[in-house]
Amino acid sequence: MPPTYVLARDHLQRAATILQGADQRSRQLRHIIERTIGLLDEIRPEPIATADNVVEINDFRHLRP
Repeated sequence: MPPTYVLARDHLQRAATILQGADQRSRQLRHIIERTIGLLDEIRPEPIATADNVVEINDFRHLRP
């Protein structure tokens, strides 16, 4: 996960901790923040695209005698 996502997640967790009020507005904001944290946790890094004619040598090292 990129460092900016980790930092954003940390800030959102702090905000959710601060919003411990029992009123309806605090509960709604806490729910939104917790859902956003969950979405950040679901982010999967996309594989790095390489040109079609590029071969990774590590993919073939096991074939060496």
